[in-house]
Amino acid sequence: MAELTTLARPYAKAVFEYADAASDLATWSETLTVSAAVAQHDAMLKTLASPGLTSAQKAQTFIEVCGDAANDKAGNFLRVLADNKRLDLLPEISALFELYKSNREKAIDVHVATAFELSGDLETKLAKALSAKLDREVTVQSSVDKSLLGGIVVHAGDTVIDGSVRGRLAKLAESMNS
Repeated sequence: MAELTTLARPYAKAVFEYADAASDLATWSETLTVSAAVAQHDAMLKTLASPGLTSAQKAQTFIEVCGDAANDKAGNFLRVLADNKRLDLLPEISALFELYKSNREKAIDVHVATAFELSGDLETKLAKALSAKLDREVTVQSSVDKSLLGGIVVHAGDTVIDGSVRGRLAKLAESMNS
């Protein structure tokens, strides 16, 4: 997976910088999301793997399937990817683009797992506290995890804050065994 991300990074940076300079992040985000979905479809995977098609034919087929989501500029980007045999990287390119976009917009989606359902008021307070802690605009998505004894586990990008009772007991056991 890291190898695919390494291959996708230059394309994601290039399209992000272009979209940012054109103040068109939202349109490119939608285009890349649609393109990533198309790239993962079974029929498209077979088409992209077909040795009988040229890069230009693969790009044209891909652009036609994307429809209105692929404007002229997106079509050019998709042609470059096809020429370099990188259309299969679109899911990673899209994910990296979204990461760059959220960093620019200072926003992050946070997933919170709790032992019990959070009230709307408590969820709002938690969002404000996490916004201050992470220095970003936070959107909270919560779920109930019955395996937690109590407390919460917060996933914010690659950051995990384990405030669960189970996590604290594990830390206590680890410190006692050291």
